[in-house]
Amino acid sequence: MTVTPSATRAAQVLSRPLGLNGLTLPNRIVMAPMTRRFSPDGVPGEDVAAYYARRAAAGVGLIVTEGVYVDHASAGESDRIPRLHGAERQAGWAGVVEAVHTAGGRIMPQLWHVGMIRDKPEGSYATAPDIGPSGIRIDGTEGTGKAMTLQDVDDVVAAFGRAAATAEQLGFDGVELHGAHGYLIDQFLWAGTNRRTDAYGGDLLSRTRFAAEIVTAVRESVSPSFPVVFRFSQWKLWGWEARIAETPAELEAILAPLSEAGVDAFHASTRRYWIPEFDGSELNLAGWTKKLTGKPVITVGSIGLDGDFLAAFLGEGAPLQGLDHLLDRVEAGEYDLVAVGRALLQDPEWAAKVLDGRSAELTAYDAASLTSLS
Repeated sequence: MTVTPSATRAAQVLSRPLGLNGLTLPNRIVMAPMTRRFSPDGVPGEDVAAYYARRAAAGVGLIVTEGVYVDHASAGESDRIPRLHGAERQAGWAGVVEAVHTAGGRIMPQLWHVGMIRDKPEGSYATAPDIGPSGIRIDGTEGTGKAMTLQDVDDVVAAFGRAAATAEQLGFDGVELHGAHGYLIDQFLWAGTNRRTDAYGGDLLSRTRFAAEIVTAVRESVSPSFPVVFRFSQWKLWGWEARIAETPAELEAILAPLSEAGVDAFHASTRRYWIPEFDGSELNLAGWTKKLTGKPVITVGSIGLDGDFLAAFLGEGAPLQGLDHLLDRVEAGEYDLVAVGRALLQDPEWAAKVLDGRSAELTAYDAASLTSLS
């Protein structure tokens, strides 16, 4: 086997450890959260444990699980997406955590409330109303949703706090809060879905209040050294060009309260990580986040794929992309960690191959082949 200089460089750049509050990650590779729907009644089984453990054993430094619904009646829509509340579900997650730790990995659940993005909710979610800051969907329609009352706000904030406490009790290594892609937290951040006139709507600071209160509740529910990660984005499902911040100053106005509330690291979600975020700078969203907050940052967006991950939603494959541009940015200190999604679904050995200098052995993405957990 011939190891190219580029492959050797990838191994060197991405194999460095990183501290995240009280957690030490063995390298810079993160498994991005990706919904799989293999947890009937919200219970992750042995297949889910094996799925995550396989990637941990192959060298992924941090696994962020698929979104996990918090304990709120309107949090989700599918009974096959995992939850943390309930004895059977917690026992399932304890098995997942043990399997990942035995394989040498670190793991965080991504805590999630979908808000107004629900399509034909089923099972235990079927009778609960869609809720959001103003009862408005991403496309601007009101649908059947309702604007959240102050009691609703308090209930959801408390649900995130409880979920984080449970995660720590189960042995998880931290938590990630899903504040991206048009789901509930992001619906408050974005003016397109937040038309409130009270303390939770209006200017950027007010629209950030809900997210900041969730971070505060989570921070108060866990140990001081327990890492809290916040994922955010500009784009939304069915709103690719949506933006919560038009300028670096506006982005700073959103991130500063979250940082002060206790976020240890930010996960800046983009569709294509190589695209600059604002005119006049080559920095992407993660790069700007690191510059503005000084906190560790995860970049994500079609890493390892030649093209936009949108192809995945269309059931299409994507050829491989070189990593040189990514490595340039990591070496420059623009971001600290790189989250890999579809490429890691396709090739569970992705991290091992990259860290061992075997990038030539990577498998191209083929959505049609991903019909089961593996």
